[in-house]
Amino acid sequence: MIVKVCGMRDAENIREVEALGVDWMGFVFHRTSPRFVGELPDYLPQRAKRVGVFVDETEEQIMETVQLFRLDMVQLHGHETPDFCNRIRSKGLKVIKAINVQNTFSTEEVSFYERACDYFLFDTKTLLPGGSGQKFDWSSLSAYRGTTPFLLSGGISPDDADRVEAFVHERCIGIDLNSRFETSPACKDTHLLQSFIDKIKRK
Repeated sequence: MIVKVCGMRDAENIREVEALGVDWMGFVFHRTSPRFVGELPDYLPQRAKRVGVFVDETEEQIMETVQLFRLDMVQLHGHETPDFCNRIRSKGLKVIKAINVQNTFSTEEVSFYERACDYFLFDTKTLLPGGSGQKFDWSSLSAYRGTTPFLLSGGISPDDADRVEAFVHERCIGIDLNSRFETSPACKDTHLLQSFIDKIKRK
């Protein structure tokens, strides 16, 4: 199972979280986010893959950021079209398209992006873009019959290890962890993360 920790910013915290063995690490480049990364940290992950999170940003700005942070993947949380996703992919980058889910699953929206991204990230639908720290009904994902692998997101907390272990979907390849593991915005509690990772990878 892929473990992605998103909303990183502080160099020492990045180093500590990477040492836990996480697979992907996310950096938020949406200016209104409390986890916005406004400058290059003194340390960036060397082993974990770097994921840049954008919301309705221009292709030019995304590519400038990709080069500066040497990103491996781009995660898109806005109203980006399939064509836009494919243009980013044509640059040699993997694209994660975030799809907002309520208590019912929209197969129409997902099929729209099915061949335009490498991964989906299913997150809780909110009025504003980006994560909310709130959960949605994971059972609604049983309606997903597509071929694109996905990460499960949306308010996963330290108390959800058993729920994550119990969740089964043939296209689910990992989880996205963020605000519920923080001591403050963009600062992760490594003890909570370590305990959680140990539990879900104990199989």
